[in-house]
Amino acid sequence: MADDLEKTEEPTDKKIEDARKEGNVPKSQDASGVVTLFVAILGLLMLFPFMAKHMIILFQYYFSLIGMHLDKVSMLDIAIVTIREFLLIVMPLSIAVAVAGVIAAVSQFGFLFTTKAIMPDFKKIDPIKGTKNLFSLKKLIEGMKVTFKSFTTLGVGFVFFFYFILELPTVALFSLADQMEWLKDKSIIIAFVMLVIIFIFAIIDIVIVRKQYFDGLKMSKQEIKDEMKNMEGDPLVKSKIRQIQMQASRKRMMAQVPTADVVITNPTHYAVAIKYDEEKFRAPVVVAKGVDNIATQIKKIARENNVHIVQNPPLARSLYAEVDLDKAIPQTLFAAVAEVLAYVYKMNRK
Repeated sequence: MADDLEKTEEPTDKKIEDARKEGNVPKSQDASGVVTLFVAILGLLMLFPFMAKHMIILFQYYFSLIGMHLDKVSMLDIAIVTIREFLLIVMPLSIAVAVAGVIAAVSQFGFLFTTKAIMPDFKKIDPIKGTKNLFSLKKLIEGMKVTFKSFTTLGVGFVFFFYFILELPTVALFSLADQMEWLKDKSIIIAFVMLVIIFIFAIIDIVIVRKQYFDGLKMSKQEIKDEMKNMEGDPLVKSKIRQIQMQASRKRMMAQVPTADVVITNPTHYAVAIKYDEEKFRAPVVVAKGVDNIATQIKKIARENNVHIVQNPPLARSLYAEVDLDKAIPQTLFAAVAEVLAYVYKMNRK
């Protein structure tokens, strides 16, 4: 009984789907962070000329106001120009970073829209419980992880920065343009190195987060049994199971039509495929039957495989009503079926 209660089993698809509906998904903050940081740096490098241009425009506008008398109209104009230029400077980079953040999240757990995660929960503002969570072992480990990652990233960046500082006596002899170019190149190198370190940590974090997520969703054998019992009692699930079973049965039935000796039809509404193997069966067997659309499919498959189609409405209706699939025909229909088979054998020169 204790073994049934231990959470040793992998979570079922339903358990994972229920967790997704509640907003519980495996999300690595480090992975999202490295993607957004990469896009932010790349966007800053690409958009810097555009941003610098509008910053210069804004400062030139401010300098043009020196000595001007300020009234309500001029103050409103200053506000409009400032907001416009500020948005032109900030918005392109902000939009790029926001889109990168969305893509980073969707790539981890797919598109998800749920309101359960943002619904107010008064249990979360319990001060006693909050204090316990604040000083829990999990929080301590998370803090140590953040500290380790920060010191490692900054440490590696500082090593590169230190070696670049040693070049300053030589760089001081450069022209101003060359010094700015040197500064830009070294800044890109340091940013790239730190991004690589953060990327490595992000990969490790994704593995750890996904393992912790699925470990947290693990189920006991009893939970799996209860879930299966509940699902079997669901009318929608039962209907789906019956539908799948019918589709599988129909597929197997249609596969038997090419092996039939004859298909007896109504001719439009009924179709019954008969097969007779005297070495295996004592009497002919119904291998497929159906009405309307299924009958049409049976006749189509029969024509494609050169199986004879014989029109005999009374016999077709009787076979459909009285004989189940894979069952031998009753004695009362022997004579009628034998007559049809004799005709088919004669056509096939058997």
